[in-house]
Amino acid sequence: MPRHRDPDIVSPDIVVILTDQQTADAMSAAGNPYLRTPAMDALAAAGTRYPNAYCAQPLCTPSRASLMTGRLPSTVGVTGNTGGPQDPLLGRLFTEAGYDCGYGGKWHLPELDLPEGRGFRRIHPAGGDDAGLARAAAEFVRAPRERPFLLVASFLEPHGICEWARGQDPRTGPLPPEPPVPQLPPLPPNFPIAPYEPALPRLARLAQPHTHPTAEWREDDWRRYRHAYYALVERVDRHIGLLLAALEERDRETVVVFSSDHGDGAGAHRWNQKWALYEECVRIPLVVTGPGVASGTVDERLVAAGLDLIPTLCDLAGIEAPDGLPGRSVRAPRPHDSVVVETRWEIPGFNNALGRMVRAGRHKYVCYAWGDHREQLFDLAADPGELVNLAVDARHAPLLDRFRALLSEHCAAVADPFARFVPPASQVSDATR
Repeated sequence: MPRHRDPDIVSPDIVVILTDQQTADAMSAAGNPYLRTPAMDALAAAGTRYPNAYCAQPLCTPSRASLMTGRLPSTVGVTGNTGGPQDPLLGRLFTEAGYDCGYGGKWHLPELDLPEGRGFRRIHPAGGDDAGLARAAAEFVRAPRERPFLLVASFLEPHGICEWARGQDPRTGPLPPEPPVPQLPPLPPNFPIAPYEPALPRLARLAQPHTHPTAEWREDDWRRYRHAYYALVERVDRHIGLLLAALEERDRETVVVFSSDHGDGAGAHRWNQKWALYEECVRIPLVVTGPGVASGTVDERLVAAGLDLIPTLCDLAGIEAPDGLPGRSVRAPRPHDSVVVETRWEIPGFNNALGRMVRAGRHKYVCYAWGDHREQLFDLAADPGELVNLAVDARHAPLLDRFRALLSEHCAAVADPFARFVPPASQVSDATR
């Protein structure tokens, strides 16, 4: 049934800005001194930044399916870059509520371009023309209209780091010449592969040399990678700035949500690309601005970005959220106690190449379906780089059992078939196999 706006609330215009493959710390507002992102920083200054926001799955189509449906990828049956959700809810929901809904850029559910019948009208195609998308988005927000709008501007960068790693130019164009090695960003503190690393991600990397052409890279190669990655973030930041400039010309209340579909290894753990459940791959930028949102604030609550986007937009727009969605608004008085992230590799010969992550409080638990050292447990407050795997230390058995129970309860609640891979309590030896 149609979702009507609350008549007592002035419906704001809404802009959702998505980048592609941007890790949470790849913005200067997050304290990163190796890049400059004035547009993203301006949003953070005008609104609230959520440094503990997690994607639903570190892969494009599953993550976007979650953003558009408010459900986990495994729930909607989209766990790889093929297939799409039967009901991409977001556009339909806001169209029924009286919003003019536009979408520009990468759709990837699974079509790269937005098809018909998804609740949005396409304002700019996919394909890597981020500059053209910024211009089209600016025209969209400047256009006169009698009803509020919802615009999703889905930029491609810094996804171009995938092409760069293979020796190709990004789709948005070649990067300028890199500086001398001493001027490159340093290696991250968690660059080394830590003891008791799980085998499954490493085996998947070996099976995908085209995606991970890093086996013979030296330290300077990884520093060049980080420089290129940050340059691509700065490139998309400039395009975002053009859209923000158009918004500043208007005299209407506007909600802006800035985020990304998933992160990138960025050289941490000698990892490029996504899939793995490292913080760099699963933790993403999230900034919310607009009426009812505190400005210049950092909120440390846990956010399940895929589940929480639709409830947050409904909350800020005064629209009744659909029944049964598991997410909650980022303004909810009680935030999530824990968040779950899923992953899956689609590689011939790799059966059940699955993993799950649970973040609760200062701790994080990772469980892969098979392989040596398939469980990891980290104290992110003491070890933000995920270098000390507490799962192999019997002193932490009670905490490990607690997280096994959390994951088992989650799997039971959402009928997640990963339940059969969660070890039973008090099986510490299983974590060290």
